Amino acid sequence: MKYYSEIYKYTFKYKGIAFLVVLCNLLFVVFNLLSLVLFIPVLQLIFRKPEDLVPVEKPILTNALHVFEYIKDYYNYIMYHLVQTDPKQALFFVCISVFIAFFLKNLFRYGAVWYQSELRMAVVRDVRDALFYKSLTLPLSYYSNERKGDLMARMNSDVGEIEVAVVSLLELIFREPIAIVINVASLIYLSPQLTVVSFFLLPVSAFVISRIGKSLKRTAKKGQEQLGFLFSAMEEGLGGIRIIKAFNAIPSFFESFQALNLKHQKLVTKTFRKKDLSPLLNEVLGAGVMLCLVWFGGKMILESNSDALSGEVFLTFVIVFSQLLRPIQSVSNNMANMTKAFASQDRINEVLDADEKIIEKENAVSVDSFENEILYKNVSFKYGEEPVLKNINLSVKKGATIAIVGESGSGKSTMMDLLPRFYDVTEGIITIDGKDVRDLKIMDLRGLIGIVSQESILFNMSVKENIAFGDPNPDMDRVEEAAKIANAKMFIDALENGFDTIIGERGNKLSGGQKQRLSIARAIYKDPKILILDEATSALDTESEKLVQEALEKIMKNRTSLVIAHRLSTVRNADEIIVLSKGEIIEKGNHDDLLQQKGAYYKFCMLQGIV
Repeated sequence: MKYYSEIYKYTFKYKGIAFLVVLCNLLFVVFNLLSLVLFIPVLQLIFRKPEDLVPVEKPILTNALHVFEYIKDYYNYIMYHLVQTDPKQALFFVCISVFIAFFLKNLFRYGAVWYQSELRMAVVRDVRDALFYKSLTLPLSYYSNERKGDLMARMNSDVGEIEVAVVSLLELIFREPIAIVINVASLIYLSPQLTVVSFFLLPVSAFVISRIGKSLKRTAKKGQEQLGFLFSAMEEGLGGIRIIKAFNAIPSFFESFQALNLKHQKLVTKTFRKKDLSPLLNEVLGAGVMLCLVWFGGKMILESNSDALSGEVFLTFVIVFSQLLRPIQSVSNNMANMTKAFASQDRINEVLDADEKIIEKENAVSVDSFENEILYKNVSFKYGEEPVLKNINLSVKKGATIAIVGESGSGKSTMMDLLPRFYDVTEGIITIDGKDVRDLKIMDLRGLIGIVSQESILFNMSVKENIAFGDPNPDMDRVEEAAKIANAKMFIDALENGFDTIIGERGNKLSGGQKQRLSIARAIYKDPKILILDEATSALDTESEKLVQEALEKIMKNRTSLVIAHRLSTVRNADEIIVLSKGEIIEKGNHDDLLQQKGAYYKFCMLQGIV
């Protein structure tokens, strides 16, 4: 019931639209039955002569509770007199009545579809919004364990299953049961004996549905998980197309994709087969019961001399019973859809219920300035069980430039990621002006910090929007000033539309140096109190490095800077250089002091030809 409850909450968040869907479906069921029952007078005209009809007295409404009985009797009264006076006119009247009933039936069915389409897409939008927002708030550690393609599959295919479930739920609760009740009531009214015989279908169908449903959920979940692998392969292939071509890896990469795609195809095929099996079995069972009814009812008519069951009533019973099969089969279909959606709901909840880990305290402190010192005190950090940083102690005074060097994997980037709380320390404490960063409001904390990373992360929007990223109302004067300081204005002015030029996915219309200077301009526009430079020049050619280095020197003036660098020539003027090895600080000092120690830093400088 938990799954039904969750989908119910999604659906009835929009009570007004949901009510209109339910109302239109209810009226559809009523007029669907009415369009069939109104054929009884036609059958009477065909099977009986006017003189054989039983006289009908004009009914009188004595109780408001009997209004439907009154309408039926009044209709029969009108039909009796029409048949007695002019059978052709009676036939015309019946045809018009049936046409009106069919028109209203389809009008209300379309009304249900009209409102249903708005409801289902509103739910899809809400679930996808929730998933995407949750994806943005999850810690970076989540993405080291999960595939982006799998997240995309959950936002796309799994959310699509919820869309189907919304429609199925409304029909399963508010349409088909009502249709079954109305049809069964009509069958009992027409012939209680035949109705009892027809009830043998229901428990058999329920058993078939339950057996297939359990198997369907397992297969559907495997299919959705495999789609995640498939999306990941697509994302990797399109993202790494340059390398795939350069290494002639198209055949091997395509072969691995084909294997994933084939496995997905087999799982989805199995899911469809199981999903479509229950309604087909129901139809076969229904046909069997229908034939039993024809035999049993025909036998009653042939053997009985009374009017307990007339030919026209029997035909009407068969027609109404055939309509009873439709909602029963629909229940079967909707149950299959719901079961398939439950597997998707599990996968969506895995993301929505994921532990955010980086959680802001309820009484978090606001902060908008940095006055004195950043302090790492006995800081240790682990990825799972693997230690990355051990007992880090570091003081960074306001306005100082601190360089962090060391071999790859020594923990330099992780050490910087702890400051803006991309991760939280495992042991120890990090403070800004004596306040634990975990006690500060996360957006305020990150508002103090600007980051320029080795990989220039830009977005498929204009130059102006990239520089003023995060500002809903960019100040054009500040944008241009930031571009000037970052040595970027000259190349921006040369672009087709200047600051309004769209730079493509990940900024691929720009060179590496141009992208990096835009990243620096973005940091300058933010005007952070603390600047983190994570190997900002290591991937550039000499000319681009010179321009970027000049831009970095401008932005670092009168600012507290933490610089991670492989090229030691860029950090020789730092106030203090920290040397990391295997997650521990092994040396501290300025460039000259560390050279005199002739330790790890000296060896790095020797390797790069600095000494």
